[in-house]
Amino acid sequence: MSVDEMTGIQAKERTMPNLPMKPGRPEKVEFEYIRHGTQSLISSFNVATGRIDQANVGKTRTEADFVSHIDALVVQFPNAPKWHLVMDCLNTHQSESLVRLVAALEPEPIELGQKGKSGILKSMDTRAAFLSNPDHRLVIHFTPKHCSWLNQIEIWLSILARKLLRRASFTSEDDLRTQILDFIEYFNCTMAKPFKWTYSGKPLIS
Repeated sequence: MSVDEMTGIQAKERTMPNLPMKPGRPEKVEFEYIRHGTQSLISSFNVATGRIDQANVGKTRTEADFVSHIDALVVQFPNAPKWHLVMDCLNTHQSESLVRLVAALEPEPIELGQKGKSGILKSMDTRAAFLSNPDHRLVIHFTPKHCSWLNQIEIWLSILARKLLRRASFTSEDDLRTQILDFIEYFNCTMAKPFKWTYSGKPLIS
């Protein structure tokens, strides 16, 4: 699974309707808008199927929001022997709550220590090391700094922006949330397929 957030998605309502395309003239979008607030999207892209298997849209993207998203994702596949999640190094991706979720999936209890003081929970580095341990049932693969483009969900987020967000009009935050979730359902039914990953690992600089 590739996991990422898109924050600050604006619910923009165009003050005038779009002018449809005609022969020799592209569609014209009104540049003036009324802003109704923002929403945040947390989504998980299944690289094997090309589907969005879990998506949450809301006003915040806190540590609790992220852990709730991962928990809902894991619950969908209760018999999976292992999960591999790819994500960037955001602090909410290395949180105490996420460590506790991963630990709870292990067959034996794990002593985690105390946040900021001892053990696995002592620091962000110790938490990241625990979360990326390949022996766990849920393993997180952190993309290197400045390399979030290696995460395939970035491709899907650009599809969402081009197909829906860039040209649409939203009358409220609820309308924005509904249209995003409707687009995901439509995408999963009609457009979803694995991306052809062509990057070979060749160094970008010599």
